[in-house]
Amino acid sequence: MTLQTPPDSLAEARLACSDQVRAGDRERFLCSLFAPEPARGDLWALLAFNLEIARTRETVSEPTLGEIRLQWWREAIDAAYDGSARPHPVVRALTAAITRAQPSRARFERLLHVRTHDLYDDPMPDMAALEDYADATSGEVSVLELELLGIKDAPAQQAARQVGTAWALIGLIRATPFLAAHRRLKLPADLLEAEAVSAEAVFAGKPEAGLRPVLRAVADRARQLLAEARAARAGITRPALPALLPAALAQRHLARLEAIDFDVFTGVPAPNPGVTPLLLWWSHAWGRY
Repeated sequence: MTLQTPPDSLAEARLACSDQVRAGDRERFLCSLFAPEPARGDLWALLAFNLEIARTRETVSEPTLGEIRLQWWREAIDAAYDGSARPHPVVRALTAAITRAQPSRARFERLLHVRTHDLYDDPMPDMAALEDYADATSGEVSVLELELLGIKDAPAQQAARQVGTAWALIGLIRATPFLAAHRRLKLPADLLEAEAVSAEAVFAGKPEAGLRPVLRAVADRARQLLAEARAARAGITRPALPALLPAALAQRHLARLEAIDFDVFTGVPAPNPGVTPLLLWWSHAWGRY
């Protein structure tokens, strides 16, 4: 395939992606800084693309408009695999990444497919469904990051998928108040029912005490996934670390949730932003995640 984007436009597109990711996904942006060039710019393109499709639900007034938006991105990805970049900074940068690294097309298709779920606010019937959602979103992003780093061996991809899935589960816990304010809930319905937690109470910002055990159960599953990913550390090479470093930050988020006993509606303490780069530097230096 031949990239149809002028070099100066590509540089500008990558810069736009880096700015977008720095603002919208700061922690993963910091992790990406440990990647070499040109993979770093490719990671920014992927993460900016992920931000674009993840925000579809918040940027449209009805599901049909969201379907149209996601279809635009499907066609943009199809064109990217043909080496043709649409005049959009994220698409331009992502086309370059796809051309260079040839990541799995099916992963992009799964990412776009699962975002349709967001448009209709379908409930998550159980933990398995929630984990599948987290895997299909953040898990796929982490594996795509690995592929853009040139790593396609199964053990590394499995660890990245586990880290990405755990990252999403923790993110959904932390985002519960935000989602509830928009009358959305991404927690296992069977656990909510077992703990006598009503969706309306959560939407009102006054959930029953049973919400905490539900959130703790989700956190426990995230913690288990992180432990499984770390168990494979001996077989993970250093070049894979930029895709796995979110695990170090995930552990810190879990500690903060534990500190407030998962009472997320009272406010989760924000991590010290100055400590984050130091934690990532230490983890990378010692080959840990």
